[in-house]
Amino acid sequence: MNTQSQAIVDALSSSSEDQLVEQWHGALPPRMQGAGQSSRTEAREIVQALLEGVRAGGSLENLDGAAWARLRQSLEALSRSRAAKGESAGDTSIFALALKRPLFSALQQAFSNDPAGLASGLWNVTSLVDSVAQHTVTTFQLSREEIIRRQQEELLELSTPVVKLWEGVLAVPMIGVLDSSRTQLVMETLLQSIVDTGSALAIVDITGVPTVDTLVAQHLLKTVTAIRLMGADCIISGIRPQIAQTIVHLGIDLQGITTKASLADALALALTRSGWRITREA
Repeated sequence: MNTQSQAIVDALSSSSEDQLVEQWHGALPPRMQGAGQSSRTEAREIVQALLEGVRAGGSLENLDGAAWARLRQSLEALSRSRAAKGESAGDTSIFALALKRPLFSALQQAFSNDPAGLASGLWNVTSLVDSVAQHTVTTFQLSREEIIRRQQEELLELSTPVVKLWEGVLAVPMIGVLDSSRTQLVMETLLQSIVDTGSALAIVDITGVPTVDTLVAQHLLKTVTAIRLMGADCIISGIRPQIAQTIVHLGIDLQGITTKASLADALALALTRSGWRITREA
């Protein structure tokens, strides 16, 4: 470490932790100061980690290296927390960039009689804080993507429930567009439910599927085949006139597969096949 870098390190290391935290909090926009103790706690953890890295000789140009390990962890925890709260990447970046003010003030005091040293110090600290902000935003985006991916999986599970309609009769009401990943999830869930309940009939209702093309038909055929391999039978319901015409025009072969116009018709057929007879009281 050269003399100039050591002087910058000494200037930052000698700064008061409490003073840096308060100046950082004061540099935030008024709308972000309302977080109060929460933002101060986050700022204090990051300041402690930053000063620890500075004293350990971490490079001021980037956050690579073991010296900045704690700082990286603190920034990642900050990003995950704010992403989970629904805050924006922009506000998280603003929070990180506000750290420049207290660090600049510390350098101004340390290099008050050395303009050249101050200019060099400001450049190095600017690079350091920019690296902090970049790492924060990158981690924020990864955290947000992970949250979105998890929510999509949860929505898929909720949108394709397996419902026990009757003893030995299951139903899967499908809603929305069918793709490969969703079909795979439906197939796995339905097959496991057949095993768990010992059901002999499964109704796949496509009333909520907006369109049926060749790909959707292939997904349905795969599902029916998998159900039959489990020793159960399948009925496809929700065949509306438009879907029936589309299937005919596409030349899709559904022979050998029982289809019904509505879920009610499919359930009535399933009960009949199961040996049940339903009558209306006079």
